[in-house]
Amino acid sequence: MQVWPAIDLRGGNCVRLLQGDYARETVFGHDPAAMAQRWVSEGAEYLHLVDLDGARDGKSGNFDAVKSIVSAVDIPCELGGGIRDEQTIELMLSLGLTRLVIGTKAVKDPAWFGQVSRRFPGRLAVGIDARDGLVASEGWRESSQVEATELARSLADQPIAAVIYTDIARDGMMAGPNFMAMAEMRRAVSVPVIASGGITTADDVRRLAEAGMDGCIIGRALYEGSLTLNEALAAADRGTAGCGSGA
Repeated sequence: MQVWPAIDLRGGNCVRLLQGDYARETVFGHDPAAMAQRWVSEGAEYLHLVDLDGARDGKSGNFDAVKSIVSAVDIPCELGGGIRDEQTIELMLSLGLTRLVIGTKAVKDPAWFGQVSRRFPGRLAVGIDARDGLVASEGWRESSQVEATELARSLADQPIAAVIYTDIARDGMMAGPNFMAMAEMRRAVSVPVIASGGITTADDVRRLAEAGMDGCIIGRALYEGSLTLNEALAAADRGTAGCGSGA
């Protein structure tokens, strides 16, 4: 199972929000490129970047920070937040990002998302953020009555790279993932599913791997030291091996 350390960007800084609340922000670093290099030096093979200003405002707010990260490391990086038109897709992919995560626009305009997915096959992932199984958008400020699994199924027949599934209630709370919701999403679609939200311990990582998740995104736990990247990588390997042996 892949492990994606998260770098959340706001105002050019590396930050974390509690449950997506912009009023509850913790700054963990002022040099995004150095943070990216830190994770690579500790064994990261992938990085998950989030433009929090973009997610809130609908347009890129951390272009220079993203560019500095991609220039500083030589591993696949994905970016989500504020990607809502083809021009932005082209611009961000031109930086060398491996793929982009599209959330709000995919929720609100599935036909458009299908079109751009076909234009950029394998380069776009759908970001599905949910609370109580229902999709949220606009940087988590808007809720809907659309079920997360229903949305995923409706988009998974496009040539997308993955579903990035975040349980908002767990995100940043250091309380463990919503294993039931993650397993339900894994069963709902055949494309890769990346779990996000609440991953706090090595056991959390192992259980997600055993549940068949293709990857997990880890944020606050790495920054606050309750989980090291080495521990997470080892747990992902153990969980994947255990899942395979039981097949």
